[in-house]
Amino acid sequence: MREVTHAVAHGLPVMHGDADQDLVHYPDDAFDYVVLQRTLQAVEKPREVLRQMLRIGRHAIVSFPNFGHWRLRLQILLSGRMPMNTVWHTPWYETPNIHPCTIRDFLALCEEEGYVIERWLAVDEAGDRAPWRRSIRLANLFGEQALFLLRRKTTAEQGRAGRTR
Repeated sequence: MREVTHAVAHGLPVMHGDADQDLVHYPDDAFDYVVLQRTLQAVEKPREVLRQMLRIGRHAIVSFPNFGHWRLRLQILLSGRMPMNTVWHTPWYETPNIHPCTIRDFLALCEEEGYVIERWLAVDEAGDRAPWRRSIRLANLFGEQALFLLRRKTTAEQGRAGRTR
């Protein structure tokens, strides 16, 4: 919420609300960018939220904790229980995270939906870039957080995709 206040103080128009409920009330192409910050895993219908984001905005910026990180995998392997750390810091039965995903899961969803990934980035919890930034497989294993810039395919891109199938 602090970021919203800071943006408004600098003259930027910002809307803040419940992604599961509020996005349907906005008109098509109402925004340049729609941001979902570290929340994808906590929404009821992630696929629908992404659809709505890209309906009302030309671009979507989506970030989420990467459940494919090696430490989380190791904790599950060794303990047989859901991991707890600085990102996943509550017991599984109290967490708001109802749809944890990995970077590769998110990529698969974007491909299924036909979204264009303009840029992506995997970072550690401090926000430092990862040296594996050119490899999705390594980012999925070592990136603690993922950040994606998405857009819908243009009509021309959709036509080309239809001809290549």
